[in-house]
Amino acid sequence: MTQSITTAFPVLARLHTAAKRNNSLQFNNLMHTITEAMLEKAYRSLNKRAAVGVDGQNWSQYGENLAPKLKQLCRRLHGNRYRPQSVKRLWIPKANGEQRPIGITCLEDKIVQQALVWVLESIYETDFLGFSYGFRPARNQHRALDAVYMAITVKKVSWVLDADIQGFFDNINHDWMMAFLKHRIADPRILRLIKLTLTAGVMDEGCRSKTVVGTPQGAVISPLLGNIYLHYVLDLWVNQWRKRHARGEVYVVRYADDSVMCCQYKRDGERLQQALTERLAEFRLTVNPDKTHLIEFGRFAASNRQERGEGKPQTFDFLGFTHCCSRRRSDDGFTLLRKTIAKRQRGKINAIKSVLKQRYHDRPVKVGAWLKVVVQGYFNYYAVPSNMKTLDSFRTAVIRLWIKSMRRRSQRGQSVPWRRFTRLIDEFIPKARVIHPYPNQRLRV
Repeated sequence: MTQSITTAFPVLARLHTAAKRNNSLQFNNLMHTITEAMLEKAYRSLNKRAAVGVDGQNWSQYGENLAPKLKQLCRRLHGNRYRPQSVKRLWIPKANGEQRPIGITCLEDKIVQQALVWVLESIYETDFLGFSYGFRPARNQHRALDAVYMAITVKKVSWVLDADIQGFFDNINHDWMMAFLKHRIADPRILRLIKLTLTAGVMDEGCRSKTVVGTPQGAVISPLLGNIYLHYVLDLWVNQWRKRHARGEVYVVRYADDSVMCCQYKRDGERLQQALTERLAEFRLTVNPDKTHLIEFGRFAASNRQERGEGKPQTFDFLGFTHCCSRRRSDDGFTLLRKTIAKRQRGKINAIKSVLKQRYHDRPVKVGAWLKVVVQGYFNYYAVPSNMKTLDSFRTAVIRLWIKSMRRRSQRGQSVPWRRFTRLIDEFIPKARVIHPYPNQRLRV
């Protein structure tokens, strides 16, 4: 739970304390925690520029005459008269050419879901295990990346199982979801709300269809429900498996449906992969065969493979970074090299190129201001110590695209003076610098 929420609503802090004190306690009276004040805070926390759902209302429109709307919404919730509307489905292209469905929820439904998230988080944050990092307060991708880095560089790790669940959010079983929730939630009104949210239906190009499985990607509540589902399906199970069945050390890092499992022995990795496949099948889930691999990786992987006459250690991708076995220049010791996934970087460059084509006639200063935000945002995520060379190449590619774009502005084909180029580049295109320190330095602080 974030401190701001518990400060604003002490009742959530009391729920959190009660859940922490007794991990088997069921909560049978939670609806009273959802008040008009909480609904208003939920409204204020939403993205003001988000796409509109089937109701056609954006954040500003709903905010007109807000107080009566929230009062009426609160009454409908407490009187069991609230019904979520269908989710608007959009399709966005993926890097591999396929399309990914996302759901756009109505604004009023987003408000209710955000309030539900805060209530459920106050309970489940005490239950979730330490190696779960996705979509949790005070946790982010770089904390998960730090955990992987430390496990591989410090612990006894020689094999890595990179596991991905195929179409996880689209295949969450509703019956299992409700069964898991009932371990902690005994308030029938809250359970009804969640069930209605799961079965609200989808509107795709004017055609409405029922939802009998899965949660809509993009919905406010979906990440938390996904974490609850995997807490019971994966986290508790793998925590017991490594204690009971592993011969050596096993370390787990999970971010949403993407997991990295680091093993000391190959046999443990093979048995874990097989057991994981069987475990997921029990709950109507499957591992993605294209993204799930057991590879030899770690401090001794290169030397062991060299002795056997094999090539360099394989790499694995996790949270936007390709992880590679490497050596330090200073003392030739092992280090974990992390660099931007090449496909991700190419996709970002192509996206910038596409926008620049649409902005040929904009003033260079205006385009430069936009590029500055885009490039700095990219660096804010990917600027880890071992990734500077890759980020420099990204910056160079962006500069070349901008120069090409500005030269096309000239109706006579004349080149823009290089002196002007350099002045604009220095002013608007940030230079790559390390933003995220080495994980051992961050954790020491």
